[in-house]
Amino acid sequence: MRSIVGCFVIFILASFSVFAQEITVLDAETGNPVVNIAVYNKEQTKTAISDFNGKCDISVFSRNERITFKHISYEIFTTTKAQIARRGNRIYLNLRPAELQEVVMSVSKWEQQKSDIPQKIESIDARSISFTNPQTSADLLQNSGKVFVQKSQLGGGSPMIRGFATNRLLLSVDGVRMNNAIFRGGNVQNVISIDPFTVKNTEIIFGPGSVIYGSDAIGGVMNFFTHKPRFSFTDSLTVSGNASYRFASANNENTAHFDVNFGQRKWAAYSSFSYNNFDDLVMGRHGPVEYLRNTFVERRDGIDVLVENDDPRRQVPSGYDQVNFLQKFTYKPNTTWNYDLGLYYSETSDYSRYDRLIRPNSDGTGLRAAEWFYGPQKWFMGNFQITKKGKNKFYDGVKLTTAYQHFEESRNERRFQDPTRFTTVENVDALSVNLDFENKKIGDLRLYYGAEYLFNKVNSEGSQTNIETNAVTPSASRYPDGSTWQTFAGYINGEYKLKPNFTLLSGLRYSQVWVDAQFDDTFFQFPFEEADLITGALTGSIGFSWFPRADLQVTMNGSTGFRAPNIDDIGKVFDSEPGSVVVPNPDLEPEYAYNIELGLRKNFNDKLVVKGATYYTYLVDALVRRDFSFGGLREIEFNGELSNVQAIQNAAKAYVYGFEFGMDAFFTENWSLSSNLTLTEGIEEDDSGIDSAARHVAPTFADVHLIWQNQKVRADFFLNYNGEIAFEDLALSERNKPFIYATDDNGNPYSPSWYTLNFRSQYQITNALRSTLSLENITDQRYRTYSSGIVAPGTNLILGLGYSF
Repeated sequence: MRSIVGCFVIFILASFSVFAQEITVLDAETGNPVVNIAVYNKEQTKTAISDFNGKCDISVFSRNERITFKHISYEIFTTTKAQIARRGNRIYLNLRPAELQEVVMSVSKWEQQKSDIPQKIESIDARSISFTNPQTSADLLQNSGKVFVQKSQLGGGSPMIRGFATNRLLLSVDGVRMNNAIFRGGNVQNVISIDPFTVKNTEIIFGPGSVIYGSDAIGGVMNFFTHKPRFSFTDSLTVSGNASYRFASANNENTAHFDVNFGQRKWAAYSSFSYNNFDDLVMGRHGPVEYLRNTFVERRDGIDVLVENDDPRRQVPSGYDQVNFLQKFTYKPNTTWNYDLGLYYSETSDYSRYDRLIRPNSDGTGLRAAEWFYGPQKWFMGNFQITKKGKNKFYDGVKLTTAYQHFEESRNERRFQDPTRFTTVENVDALSVNLDFENKKIGDLRLYYGAEYLFNKVNSEGSQTNIETNAVTPSASRYPDGSTWQTFAGYINGEYKLKPNFTLLSGLRYSQVWVDAQFDDTFFQFPFEEADLITGALTGSIGFSWFPRADLQVTMNGSTGFRAPNIDDIGKVFDSEPGSVVVPNPDLEPEYAYNIELGLRKNFNDKLVVKGATYYTYLVDALVRRDFSFGGLREIEFNGELSNVQAIQNAAKAYVYGFEFGMDAFFTENWSLSSNLTLTEGIEEDDSGIDSAARHVAPTFADVHLIWQNQKVRADFFLNYNGEIAFEDLALSERNKPFIYATDDNGNPYSPSWYTLNFRSQYQITNALRSTLSLENITDQRYRTYSSGIVAPGTNLILGLGYSF
């Protein structure tokens, strides 16, 4: 009897052992089986291949032998049989992005082949983000080499694209517009509210995107897509996640991140938390002495004192903290319906506006401000989306996206040896509803159409505090309290494949905008009681993507964009620069942009890929800050100072044109080279016919990357370069800020050229554990990117460690 039982046990164990040799290879995103995956050991003496169901017999391999999984469409993956067993005998592979076959969503809000799009679009995927390991999402954009980023302070980052910035660019997170009614023409830092650890990919549209995104999308659109919860492809609950840590020496950064995913077949949840701690930023050793922070203000024994900085390269104060939280739920009862809920939260500590703290006083003997800091920047978004796919008379897909956002920001300033601190606090509540349809059944015509409604309400308060007595009294608010901005729009976009190698894309959108603001004359005797603006805008685009040969792509696109005046344009009261104050102007109209661009892409035998684009944009009725009469007065008192009066006006037109070049060379399987070059020129002409350089036209910038990689290691030695902007090419508004610029031989401010040499690497220690090591600005250059207040980091050692489970 015992021998029979023993034989039975041996049989069962042997059967289990044989069964355990069969594994399943699945697509990490869809859960579908992957066919024809090549499986082999290091010596390639043992091989296997997955079948139609993704099944593969790996019994030929030993338990701890390194096994490689390879497919032309997927990232190479290496593991052991023991590790596969611990993961339930399943392997999940990530798709490898291929430029021409890549799917993008930013142009229509539905999946389209990138090769069919006539506009220039750049995608930054999760693998690239993990490798560059950025501190903020502003750095994520800058690391791409395609976007120029300005920083007024460490807690900042204002992208510039094709000569436009701030409220002429549109930010979108998971398809929801982030721009609100108080996005300003000055530099904004809202992009840092997006946690780079949660970004799955970013798509950047270059040029107007108003047909889909409406107002503000004049220079481009930056669409951030965060990670989606992942379903389980088994009957049991699956749990996975990541933990990361990063350190940077230039500002003693300490960052910790953790995320976890719970998945069943029909529902899944994703949670993410990140904490950043940044100390004061240290600049480089070699560069203009004007950038050094020789003195700063301290309050000692109740008195403001100008003190010597022990380390003039340390930018005191510039550090801050930040927390980010993301919670997502998804429910998919069947293949037709999908329900997604996302909750996003970001909050910073107080952080100094560094460029205001280095501004000298009127006689140049000291500093103008004792304090100038932003209160916590807070952002919350709740986003609920319902997607239905399936055949219908009018659509093949419909998507309803509703979102609520709350923004909070504040400004606090106090002049040197003045006990009064002026504070303004702004809160914006934003509601949005988008209904988007996809129809792909009309022969070779694919239609995208939909409607959008947006509502913003702005609450703004002002106060002044005597820091000696703690007495608080009301003062003028920055914006009209309780003002509203809303818009309703409809659009249609069509993609027509005229021939297999020729695709035509065209679209139209009409937007109606309402602005209502009531002005309180408690602190200022406004010559008007309200701003009641109703305006409309029609925008369109047409372009084509043509492959005259399989290895050559030609694109051309013409488009229009617009920006409707918002609450910041119409109702703001603030000090724009020393001795000037901006006041409300209710008599504004939208500004319009007309753009044309041509793109070329040539592939030389998959060894060299060359890409180029040239464009020209004409902006009319441009909303710009100019001198103004306020109730007949050219000067008024603001925050205790007699100031020149200015206002936002439709008082200019602008011409922006440029060239963008990219190259990718593949020498061997391990060695490659990539480079980017962007040249932009821009002229702004006011109503009097006077020309000046456009403010947000970036200098020539370029990068060159020499990359070596294998299955476990990736290393990148690269050079970043920025060209000079001479005094005569500086915008007039920039000439009025000489304290952030170097001084030329004639004593005038200018932005010098600069370069940095850098090294970046990532090592996959195990399938679960990875490390990154970067050394930025190896030669310790002291440089300040154009229009920035804070000086860039000196030599910066960045260490990172990540663990996946």
